[in-house]
Amino acid sequence: MATNLTHADLWTDVCAVRERSPLVHSITNLVVINFNANVLLAAGASPVMAHAHEEVADMVGIAQALVLNIGTLDPYWIESMQLALRAAAKRGIPVVLDPVGAGATPYRNESIEQLLLTALPTVVRGNGSEIMSVAGSAVQTRGVDSSAAATDALSAAQALVQRTQGVVCVSGKIDHILDASHRWAQLSNGHAWMTRVTGVGCSATALIGAFCAVQPDAWRATVAAMALLGVVGEVAAEKVIAHGRGVGSLQMALLDELQLLDQRTFEQRLKLEVAQW
Repeated sequence: MATNLTHADLWTDVCAVRERSPLVHSITNLVVINFNANVLLAAGASPVMAHAHEEVADMVGIAQALVLNIGTLDPYWIESMQLALRAAAKRGIPVVLDPVGAGATPYRNESIEQLLLTALPTVVRGNGSEIMSVAGSAVQTRGVDSSAAATDALSAAQALVQRTQGVVCVSGKIDHILDASHRWAQLSNGHAWMTRVTGVGCSATALIGAFCAVQPDAWRATVAAMALLGVVGEVAAEKVIAHGRGVGSLQMALLDELQLLDQRTFEQRLKLEVAQW
């Protein structure tokens, strides 16, 4: 597949989310439910958070994408995710998996494997340590923080792409997005303060779900979602710092910029490289 992806192409996808307001069903972690929902709303998507066994398959039945986030695990939620995965696979809608804290505990690793054996996700997004763990590399995470750089995880990401035949996104100072057609995008936007606001990484995963709902090329959709959040985080942090405020204000500024970011700022700011791996 072609790798000629322009800034204007990605902005088209941003507009598609805003105009079509896709319904994104998230089974996500307790820490980030509210922020993830607000991020989706600010970007123009429609969030629904439902995990009851009695309704989860029906909810997938009306959604345009499914997002699974294992941050706060328990057996009930894993079964909810499996029910949702089967329903999504039956319907053929995109599934985005965030293996939060992969490698931290045996239970977490076993749960991820259960999900992968239930149905393969369209996209897997995680930090370097998480991707290395899911791919089977020996790595220990510090809670949900990464102990490996994104570049350290590239070989693991390639192996995971081969297993899922989908898209793998390794987030970090530079985001790497790879797919089974050997396309490789690198994004260099963002700001260090983004790592000091709970749920920003999880919100990236939620945004990928929204973009996959409107853009059938999951690799391009993932690039667009990560590009948007990176530029938004950069602009928001600069404005907050200029006004002498801190990371508490950054959370609100992120939501503002997701809603208000314009094409000119996006295209001028975006730092994108595309190649083959």
